[in-house]
Amino acid sequence: MGKITGFMEIDRQDRKYSSVFERTQHYQEFTIPLTDTELSQQGARCMDCGVPYCHNGCPVNNIIPEWNDLVYQHQWREALEILHSTNNFPEFTGRICPAPCEASCTLNLNDSPVTIKTIECAIVDKGWKEGWIKPQIPEHRTEKQIAIVGSGPAGLACAQQLSRAGHEVIVYEKNDRIGGLLRYGIPNFKMEKQVIDRRMTQLQAEGIIFKPNSNIGIDIPAKQLIEQFDAVVLTGGSEKPRDLDTTPGRELKGVHFAMDFLSQQTKKIFGDEIESETVISATGKNVIVIGGGDTGSDCVGTSIRQSAISVVQLELLPKPPEKENKALTWPNWPQKLRTSSSHEEGCQREWSVATKSFTGENGQINKIHLVRVKWQQDDNGRWQMSEIPGSEFELKADLVLLAMGFLHPVHIGMLEELGVDLDERGNVKANMDNYQTSIDKVFAAGDMRRGQSLVVHAIREGRQAARAVDQYLTGSSELPR
Repeated sequence: MGKITGFMEIDRQDRKYSSVFERTQHYQEFTIPLTDTELSQQGARCMDCGVPYCHNGCPVNNIIPEWNDLVYQHQWREALEILHSTNNFPEFTGRICPAPCEASCTLNLNDSPVTIKTIECAIVDKGWKEGWIKPQIPEHRTEKQIAIVGSGPAGLACAQQLSRAGHEVIVYEKNDRIGGLLRYGIPNFKMEKQVIDRRMTQLQAEGIIFKPNSNIGIDIPAKQLIEQFDAVVLTGGSEKPRDLDTTPGRELKGVHFAMDFLSQQTKKIFGDEIESETVISATGKNVIVIGGGDTGSDCVGTSIRQSAISVVQLELLPKPPEKENKALTWPNWPQKLRTSSSHEEGCQREWSVATKSFTGENGQINKIHLVRVKWQQDDNGRWQMSEIPGSEFELKADLVLLAMGFLHPVHIGMLEELGVDLDERGNVKANMDNYQTSIDKVFAAGDMRRGQSLVVHAIREGRQAARAVDQYLTGSSELPR
């Protein structure tokens, strides 16, 4: 694959970013794409390594060496066909996936993996630019009707696959716009929303019907869907946020969930009117972000763009190592320190810190009280946290954003009405063989089934669930798994 000696002759080159000053003045994407010539050279670095671990590292099992080689040969349209054979929305993953495929690349043993994510994004962006991506309308339609609840990546992937199998698909979304957390949880500077809109146009042309402002279990009885449709797929995501509800001072104004903050900023960009009493703004404030993951990073970048005075990101766990031990981790996804573009824009990061309380004046927060902690393994090998005596400290806090992840799907409404079985973590119980829940003809996929995870995992589950539904309805399926 690629050029036989390409990996020895050509250095790794990836997309660059606009300067910090320039990109923090707006909310648009700020990556600087490589030229076609540069991309061809990067594709040439893909080696014929015998066992391409990138296949397994990628949750959707992208056929990576083949489209790397085609880009090297400037056969872009053929590369797009192969890319789409495993991934319905590579423009999503090419922008926001953490690229576990690159961690699994053989060249990552030398810290110089092929720029797989960049090549993936370039292939699909060129496909849109050249007009190669068209609606794929099935020659024959079945009489089967399927309801999909939730329009995130799992729901959209499932909908597209089932529609192409000839079924009638209706997608219900509780929000006012389609896209789920792709729309309201991912900041525009990481993925502009016209990227979703152009896919929606394709999906609608393929016959998929979207119904926003439809909160199943609240606006529409969930059991109505079971009565009306031949199959129902639950892809509503994992939206119950982890809280600090027992922490003193949690009720103070200025303490908010991260998703409320991020979704509001997206609505501002859309031009939606936000009621003054509900506005969450970082402008001129000392911002504390609790949670060291991607959502926390998104809060950092958004706060900086809103002209915060300072931004501090706190993490309860210890600071990961700067570099992984490849002999122990490769080709698996390693635990190591990751610094995002938002962190580079100006952010203080603290690890092994626990929140003790919030205090303020006149009902408004102005301080957060913290303590440093240490982690040790007990006799059974389980990690235990303990506070370090005398390590208490406090920080100014005009706005605190809780970005500590999600526990499970929201149970109130649809799930309680259906009475569907849940697993020990509170997710909808369904296996990865047939994705069926405890209720006949009701399926579940994505974060609602597996718990909080990556967009690429959601796309994979949506595709696999679509095949399971197709097989359930017709007795067999030609959809890929």
